[in-house]
Amino acid sequence: MNEYRKSIVRSVLRREGIIAYPTEGVWGLGCLPGSRKAVMHLLGLKKRSWRQGLLIVAGNIDQFSDFLDGLAENLRQELAENWPGPVTYLVPHKERAPSWIVGEHDTVGLRVTNHPLVQELCAIEGPLVSTSANISSEPSAMSAVEVRRYFRDRIDYLVPGDLGSLGGPSEIRMLTTGEVLR
Repeated sequence: MNEYRKSIVRSVLRREGIIAYPTEGVWGLGCLPGSRKAVMHLLGLKKRSWRQGLLIVAGNIDQFSDFLDGLAENLRQELAENWPGPVTYLVPHKERAPSWIVGEHDTVGLRVTNHPLVQELCAIEGPLVSTSANISSEPSAMSAVEVRRYFRDRIDYLVPGDLGSLGGPSEIRMLTTGEVLR
């Protein structure tokens, strides 16, 4: 991504805006997780309840150090074996994540991406909320055209790029039990 596009992304995120971008398997919507205003706007676009919670994507595992502090060694090993990659883990958050991210859950969804563009995005202002670009219960957008069809001009910036090869949303696992939820 060139410096001009990075500056646009930085500006949008700092203004509590929403970006759309390609991920490993589907197009995603993102914003800064610390911005309640941006997260609520994103949830409104998707027609999704805050109670469901959202996941956070990072470009490297170090960006999640606050969430992973105090985890048992075997759980850290599980993460190290599968990240970066298209696996989202539900990790006990111990009140380290805001309610507008975790919803009604005692876990927070975390993923360290292996998608080069998403890694670049996470290097700009830090980890991002990442959720599929779609209206809740509708199919996930698989192209920029589909993102525009769903959201028209309600996205602040659509980051150009290509989807990864996953062909669908990331797997979701409960870290403490290994249970695969999706």
